[in-house]
Amino acid sequence: MNDKLIGILGGMGPEATAECYLKIIRATSARKDQEHFRVIIDSNAKIPDRTEAISGRGENPVPEMIHAAKNLEKLDVEVACIPCMTAHYFIEDVQKEVSYPLLNAFLELKKFIRSFYPDISKIGVLATTGTLETGLFEKYLDHLDIVYPTPVTQNEKVMKSIYGENGIKSGNTDGEPLQLLKDASQELLDNGAQLIISGCTEIGLVLRPYHLPVPLVDPMEVVANVVVKESVYQQS
Repeated sequence: MNDKLIGILGGMGPEATAECYLKIIRATSARKDQEHFRVIIDSNAKIPDRTEAISGRGENPVPEMIHAAKNLEKLDVEVACIPCMTAHYFIEDVQKEVSYPLLNAFLELKKFIRSFYPDISKIGVLATTGTLETGLFEKYLDHLDIVYPTPVTQNEKVMKSIYGENGIKSGNTDGEPLQLLKDASQELLDNGAQLIISGCTEIGLVLRPYHLPVPLVDPMEVVANVVVKESVYQQS
């Protein structure tokens, strides 16, 4: 019986939040509406930009993240996820303020790769500059050799695909953003990546597995499957 109450601490950004909810729906085994989970979403788009905060140029997002997390707690959610990889830099600060578990997408990604791709030793990562600067991939995927885009590619292709005038944050999920991400992915492949991580939720809105000749893993897809299937969280 799918009677668990799931929370989404969202708004970072809104479209990524909606996609996270869709991933939970798709991961649920249900034959009718009533067999789906109840999901509570706080899509707080007013949370300050995480990349700007990490770089020291912007406002701290933690107070607004805690406010949203506490809203979910008031509604008795049993587990929640954060559909923003960069925001995981602050997850421990938020977790200590609420009683329910916040799923850590990096930890779940590590377990997923170990289970399904045990022979892979070198991965490529596409993510925001803020996420890369956190060192979270090195922290959780320390058993792997990680390849990142060059600084020029990171700025002119990855970040432009997300934050550019015609980028994903502006509502574009095809055309220029897709080509930029394909180009960045090719650089990672040329440098030996055997698998590519879609390390920003927005990237997963554009770049799909069929665009690449190697596996493309979306951490939020992993989290969506975990949140609907696990009854004990983060214990292994």
